[in-house]
Amino acid sequence: MDMAWDDLRTVLALVRHGSLAGAGGALGVNYTTVARRIRRAEDVLGLALFERLADGYTPTEMAHMIAEHAAQMEQAEDALMRRMKGAETQLSGPLVITASQLLIANFLTPVLDQFTTRYPAVELRILATNDLLDLSRREADLAVRISRTPGDELTGLRLLSQDTASFASPDWAARIAQDPHAMIDWVVYDATPDVPKGISPDYPSTQVRFRFDDMVALIGAAQAGLGVLRMPMFLGRTISGLEQVPVLPPRSYSDIWVVGHPDVWPSAKARAFREVLVAHCKANRALFVA
Repeated sequence: MDMAWDDLRTVLALVRHGSLAGAGGALGVNYTTVARRIRRAEDVLGLALFERLADGYTPTEMAHMIAEHAAQMEQAEDALMRRMKGAETQLSGPLVITASQLLIANFLTPVLDQFTTRYPAVELRILATNDLLDLSRREADLAVRISRTPGDELTGLRLLSQDTASFASPDWAARIAQDPHAMIDWVVYDATPDVPKGISPDYPSTQVRFRFDDMVALIGAAQAGLGVLRMPMFLGRTISGLEQVPVLPPRSYSDIWVVGHPDVWPSAKARAFREVLVAHCKANRALFVA
């Protein structure tokens, strides 16, 4: 009896992720399904593919060999499905878009509304995440990303240039205007844990009060009056309870792109979505720059 493709893919996923739960999450199935497929593959081969250890599954040499060939098969399947997607001419069926949560919530929702109104037969799915999904593995059809470049393997269209500036609650804005020399508290992102560079010399006293590892939490802290926050101008201008303060003059920031795999880029649905997206960006360009 030959091994089924689902079982080959499951061996590959378990080699990659090292646990039933991790493999199940990658495959979109529960861990008991992963375990059942692995047992079935081992029964077909008549040998163990993994050592069952307390901290996970350790693959044997045979499992590594199967995973290597399964990865090649997976790449071929992905290439075929991408080419088929790119050749689609119908404005119907699924289309998967990914972007960051804040970009969706504070800028892209009109695009989603306009697109689905114009093309009701398209089943639009939105993946709101800061993770860079793998478009070559068809995790999404198009991605709207904040980046300096679309990436070597992707086709991209630059949508918008943007600036960053400093924003704060109305109370903080009033305090800064009243006494520019008083101490100014900042709330900052963990990845850039210091007071931002380029602060105007008119505001000589600054300190970091809080560091956060999440932008939504940072915004909430600024709204609550915990300190001044540097952020993209479109966010500061669209989020309630914040206003721009002159502590940090506007500075250039990474551009906004729409990107896709070259195989998928020509599809009718992807092209139609880009048309709506580009029109929205052109109409709101001033929101992003000083």
